Amino acid sequence: MMKTLFLQPPSFDGFDGGAGSRYQARREIKSFWFPTWLAQPAALVPDSTLIDAPPARLTMADVLPHAKTHQLLVIHTSTPSFANDVKVAEAFKAENPSMLIGFVGAKVAVQPEESLARAKVLDFVAGNEFDFTIKEIAEGKPLAEVDGIMYRAADGSLVKNKDRAILHDMDQLPFVTEAYKKHLRIEDYFIGYLLHPYISIYTGRGCKSHCTFCLWPQTVGGHKYRTRSVENVIAEIRAAKAAFPQVREFMFDDDTFTDDLPRAEAIARELGKMGVTWSCNAKANVPYATLKVLKENGLRLLLVGYETGNQQILYNIKKGMRIDVAKRFTADCHRLGIKIHGTFIVGLPGESRETLKETIEFAKEINPHTIQVSLAAPYPGTFLYNQAVKEGWLDVEHAELIDEHGVQIAPLHYPHLSHTEIFNSVETFYRKFYFRTPKILAILNEMVRSPQMMKRRLREGVEFFHFLKERSAA
Repeated sequence: MMKTLFLQPPSFDGFDGGAGSRYQARREIKSFWFPTWLAQPAALVPDSTLIDAPPARLTMADVLPHAKTHQLLVIHTSTPSFANDVKVAEAFKAENPSMLIGFVGAKVAVQPEESLARAKVLDFVAGNEFDFTIKEIAEGKPLAEVDGIMYRAADGSLVKNKDRAILHDMDQLPFVTEAYKKHLRIEDYFIGYLLHPYISIYTGRGCKSHCTFCLWPQTVGGHKYRTRSVENVIAEIRAAKAAFPQVREFMFDDDTFTDDLPRAEAIARELGKMGVTWSCNAKANVPYATLKVLKENGLRLLLVGYETGNQQILYNIKKGMRIDVAKRFTADCHRLGIKIHGTFIVGLPGESRETLKETIEFAKEINPHTIQVSLAAPYPGTFLYNQAVKEGWLDVEHAELIDEHGVQIAPLHYPHLSHTEIFNSVETFYRKFYFRTPKILAILNEMVRSPQMMKRRLREGVEFFHFLKERSAA
């Protein structure tokens, strides 16, 4: 067995680009997702090391000594982080020329040949689900015999092996929380809308929806929701509760946990017996009866991708959602006391000055507890990327999706809507949603009732205003 290092490299300060972050950038409020996509294979490879440098505030000086003590380096990369990750790999190879180095993640899954051509330091890149791929490489299996990779042969040529079969029995995967316990400090991870400390895990992979912008279903997860058994999920939560008694909330980070309603209800009922507080990703169409079961069994918050308040844009991005259904769903959540973190995207195909105003008014009307406003990001491998290239909406200089500070840029533009207008609409959206009397009073009331929330909201407020100031200077 090769001594293996799974690494999320040092990067921009506050860069949420880890192996659990769908869209890599510095946020308006500093946040870090757990590196689930690296923790999974780390749990499969005995005596491996998992380092998530950004949340732990580790520098290159901290992580580079591991080059001398490991034989295999696996880095999770992305379109925004690729250039930085290559520099890190080069530094490791310089320290240990015999080290085998591979990249994993959506970027290299959809652009294997281009990635290997740009990064001569790489020995291989892995496709979609790479858990058992990396396990086989760590066990010493010749690269020529490992499914699911493209590798650099001895003569320098690039060789693509056959694709790895999609995993359907998800119970074969080990518990990621075991890797968290061994390698991570969970207090380093925080998300503005989740209780702290939290833990996120996956109970399944894939998503039935076909949203044109969504990264993972189109690149590494697929459109079939492949799930772990209810018993398997509950066993991990039970073990994690014992291992991490300080955890206040579990987040099920499946693309859409509510894709399978009977299963979601079954898991909820078991969690209710355990007294677990939990949250999950959901589509804005969950019926009231299911919401009631979930709420009665520990559900605290739903992360909901509304994206826009304009029906035509929802059609354009193949969201499969109606505005009237989303409004009814949100009203049901308010009625039941389920908090919502609503996510919105500006600059999607069909966006205009009028639709931007419409979406802001929609957000104010449905009034989620908190919101996140992102810029439409055409990641390679998505329908949106191919569409943007074909229509001329994406310029080459914007293809890396972030600026030199790790902040998200507005990569798309339209004949009637410029990069600058789309970029500035994010700040306008935030100001109009949060800087209104009812929302300010609700936040103050929340702070008064909880000293911990008081401290947290004050910190987030400082970060938020710094974010706005930094954007204005861009």
